[in-house]
Amino acid sequence: MSAHLSDFLIHWAIMSLSLWVASYVFNGIKFSDKSSLLVSALMLGFVNAVLRPILLILTFPLTIVTLGLFILVVNALMIMLVAKLVNGFKLSGFWTAFFVSIFIALFSLFIEYFLPSQGVVIMNSGNTISV
Repeated sequence: MSAHLSDFLIHWAIMSLSLWVASYVFNGIKFSDKSSLLVSALMLGFVNAVLRPILLILTFPLTIVTLGLFILVVNALMIMLVAKLVNGFKLSGFWTAFFVSIFIALFSLFIEYFLPSQGVVIMNSGNTISV
């Protein structure tokens, strides 16, 4: 299996796990079944890869004025867009999407930190030390 494919599958699994845990932590996010959860995670990854960078460029002045806090609004809008596009993904409103986006970012960061490929590598005179 290709390294890119395995990285994609790992990130998709992490996003799926993050959304699944978020659906238990927050009352305003629901999935009708497992397939809607998996499709939502796939769609959220796609939207974050394609649409989010465009929105970040367009809203750059507003992001500067708000000292970066507007990025949280963009993240919430991405989740709301996916909820509109995927059948079986129910979201109660903006504030739920806002806090879910923060939760997903922190939870994903926490999970990815413990993956073997994400560790810090320090090279010192030919010796490699993995942390």
